[in-house]
Amino acid sequence: MELLAFGDTGWGDELFYATLMTIAVAITAMLIGFLFALIFTPLKLSKNKFLNLIANSYTTVIRGVPELLVIYLLFFGGTGAVMYVASIFGYNEYIEINAFITGAFSIGIISGAYSTEVFRGAIQSIDKGQFEAANVLGLNNFGKFFKIILPQTLRLAIPNLSNVWQITLKDTSLISVTGLVEIMRQSYIAAGSTRDPLFFYSFAAVLYLLLTFLTRLAYCNELNDSSTLSTNGLIFTNISVFALPPNESLINIVNG
Repeated sequence: MELLAFGDTGWGDELFYATLMTIAVAITAMLIGFLFALIFTPLKLSKNKFLNLIANSYTTVIRGVPELLVIYLLFFGGTGAVMYVASIFGYNEYIEINAFITGAFSIGIISGAYSTEVFRGAIQSIDKGQFEAANVLGLNNFGKFFKIILPQTLRLAIPNLSNVWQITLKDTSLISVTGLVEIMRQSYIAAGSTRDPLFFYSFAAVLYLLLTFLTRLAYCNELNDSSTLSTNGLIFTNISVFALPPNESLINIVNG
């Protein structure tokens, strides 16, 4: 265990900071993924064929291309694009995009493709009677979204979003190719320095398993809270008002 000691005698502090970097990248990528999902989910559900084609192309291509290739394209292609634009304005020096930004954005694009499909499926799973009931009650689009669509979408999407989070967390290992020092990069450095790759790569596996286990534990505790539905700091209460049984709708209650 001397190899994991903190200070100059071990790699404990370096691996600790690398773990924090992994978590930071994963959280940032997940938030970026939510942003992409917010944009492309309505396009997936749109009746406009052109908008639907754009969204389908995004989810199909990103999910069909290896994640590592997406990172390479954005890291090297992004640098080339920025340098080309800079050359137009007379700046011809080498420009390298920050590895954290590139890594988080790359994984965020990947996470967004999966999150888009999760939200699409969740929205399409909402009973049509709920929307009819909203029209009967005279709810405007704003009220319909925040009182009916959003609460039920989150209730249906959160189980699958937990899987997207675990995929995103594990995908952070791929951004070591950009030079960003996260768990895999630091394990590679430590293994090369000590000539003990088995120990450090095994410890890296333990760290990833620990992170996914803690995430799963937090998720299970969240499901056990029957009074509220919580996600990313937002608390939705009294969802049962609109979350009716499968063959029931608010219209029946209003008429009854």
